[in-house]
Amino acid sequence: MPGALRQNTQRERRDAAFVAMDHAYEGVDGDPTHQQDVLASELDFAGLISGYRTNQLGIDYFGVPFFPNAFPTSADIGGGRMSAPLGWLETNVVQIEDPNHYWHDPNGHTFHLFMRAHTGGTGYAAMAKVVEQADGSMRTELESVPSGKKILWVPMPGGHMRFHITYDPQTKIYWLLSSQPTDSMTRAERLPAGRYGLPNNERHRLVLHFSRNMVDWAFAGLVAIGATPIESRHYASMDIDGDDLVILSRSGDTRAKSAHDGNLITFHRLKNFRELVY
Repeated sequence: MPGALRQNTQRERRDAAFVAMDHAYEGVDGDPTHQQDVLASELDFAGLISGYRTNQLGIDYFGVPFFPNAFPTSADIGGGRMSAPLGWLETNVVQIEDPNHYWHDPNGHTFHLFMRAHTGGTGYAAMAKVVEQADGSMRTELESVPSGKKILWVPMPGGHMRFHITYDPQTKIYWLLSSQPTDSMTRAERLPAGRYGLPNNERHRLVLHFSRNMVDWAFAGLVAIGATPIESRHYASMDIDGDDLVILSRSGDTRAKSAHDGNLITFHRLKNFRELVY
């Protein structure tokens, strides 16, 4: 490490990435009035995309946002269901360990931020990065690809909802716990009355994927499933316990207020999880 850099431990520097925060606009679960601290120091989501505040978004060709943007309020998409403006939330901090990876920092001063992407669709997460500066401060910015283009959206199964990433140093594999959508293309006004939120807001199928590079994901299996959409298994966290993955899920049964507002915490153990790699 260059002598000018503060000699922080990996954990201290990771924690510093978490506290490099500012108030950036984000809609949460259809409520654009809900703001919270996010990993966005020097990086306001509304300032990333030209025309965001006037709802003339300077992006095209891949369907983001899926529903109309109505900043600073929500858009009525049918059936009384509201879609908050485009945004990011619920961050995972990841360090790219593979020296052959395009986004690897050989000096170890870069932490990538993988966030739930509120686009109205599925299949994408939002991404930024925090880079430690020579004075020990942290700067948040977008990543670039070899063409020189900036990258904000990355492919991720379940990236449209809260997800959890765990890195296994033994196999050098990233594990992803996320919600699986099955009918995000159903028109909002035709969803069953008991379905929560937007068409992509299914919360009762908790699935596991793995990846060696945080971009290419392979399906590992179904962790848990509720019998009905209100019986959620979502917003889960996991850790490695020897040869097993241990998982806590925000869950619900038929007595839950909604798929979002569950009434249970469920524990799951996935034994010999490394045997799922193929």
